[in-house]
Amino acid sequence: MENEKDTTHTPIGGVKNKVIETYAEDMAKVIKGTEGGLIKKIIHEQEIHELEKKNFSPKSRKNQIFMLVGFLLLAFALGLLVFLGFYQKKANTIEIQVPSNAIIFTDQNYFQDISRLSKDAIIQSVFNQVKNTDVEKGGIEAIFLTDQKQVVGLREFIKLINGNFIVPSTELVSDNFLMGVVNKSDKEFFILLKTRSFLDIFESIKNWENKMFYDLYGFFGIKISPDTKELLSKNFIDGRIANKNARVLYDQNGKIVLMYIFVDNNSVVITDSEEATAEIILRLASSQISK
Repeated sequence: MENEKDTTHTPIGGVKNKVIETYAEDMAKVIKGTEGGLIKKIIHEQEIHELEKKNFSPKSRKNQIFMLVGFLLLAFALGLLVFLGFYQKKANTIEIQVPSNAIIFTDQNYFQDISRLSKDAIIQSVFNQVKNTDVEKGGIEAIFLTDQKQVVGLREFIKLINGNFIVPSTELVSDNFLMGVVNKSDKEFFILLKTRSFLDIFESIKNWENKMFYDLYGFFGIKISPDTKELLSKNFIDGRIANKNARVLYDQNGKIVLMYIFVDNNSVVITDSEEATAEIILRLASSQISK
């Protein structure tokens, strides 16, 4: 098939010449023009690729500086996080101090922040620590409740648990008391109170007897059920524990459920364990000798 273009020239002599161009010749011109543009496009893209390759190359001075700065920033950020974590931990431990006039020697101390805890949550947290303590066998761990990084005293503790113990004045009964766990054949909870003398606390703590079990049963992991509800109204009776005067609450099987023992003229232990009582007596005696 031919594509004819009629171009008329008037040569000398007035004779017209007719030039005939084929379709193939037209296509060749088009392809030639297209190839030239395509080659230019390929070259341009190759130049861009080489430039990008150079820009992203680790050997590029600009990229080496960028990587070095990034590494330094990352190292600084990690160092800052470690410092802040250490500083916060240090601040939390420094501000909470064990009372300087410690009642007895303890092998380790545990601090429980109770600023946002309910009564039941406070009791459960103490019970959990008693059962999960890692204090060595035969050792004692002190459990301190803290609020606003301050150790909670006896009177505040009674308020927190809505207790019924009417504590005599601080001149008679110290606000410095101790809760903890003795790790003997079992992990046993105790409360240690300090008083000016046996007579200064006797009436107050005896009057607490009818509510003592109700206030404290959760710390010993006791659940109120049809089998234990009678303990809420059962009377304490006189007893001798570790050769010391005591008032004891027994269950229907004759097992000690709760008791308080006048271990010396200035100390009262509340617990359910004779082993815990004996260990505390030894440590009280040791602290008196060291003084």
